[in-house]
Amino acid sequence: MSRFSSKQRGFTLVELLVVVAILAVLASIGMPLAELAVQRGKEEDLRRALREIRSALDGYKRLSDDGRIQRTVGASGYPSTLRDLVDGVPDVKSPAGAKLYFLRRLPRDPMEADPSINAEDTWALRSYDSPPGDPKPGRDVFDVHSKSKRTAIDGSFYLSW
Repeated sequence: MSRFSSKQRGFTLVELLVVVAILAVLASIGMPLAELAVQRGKEEDLRRALREIRSALDGYKRLSDDGRIQRTVGASGYPSTLRDLVDGVPDVKSPAGAKLYFLRRLPRDPMEADPSINAEDTWALRSYDSPPGDPKPGRDVFDVHSKSKRTAIDGSFYLSW
């Protein structure tokens, strides 16, 4: 009689290697899909943040043109910094001196990997005076774009969004 009964048998080394090989193949298929899903999520966050900031910039300009925000002669009517959208500006038509706010908080550029950088510094700025093909910061904030030089899923560059 054998020392080991048939109920005490375990897996053979070959069976274990086959299972490990199958798991490795499945994992190698799943990892690129997971990375693509993460990138797609970041791109959606970038679109949302750009839409939010640009809407706030347009609202600021609209109220400036309506005379509710004080501006100097020759100014474009856009805010001088992104911080103005969050901190607010005085409403010149309010007798109580109320402030006009455009954002609760400034969204971060989701393509910026360093969390120690504050949200305002994650964006590249374009002033009203700079041409669209060569955006540069200036005395106001006309538009924002990502500083990332990476390529999006669709082949475009994030900094051109």
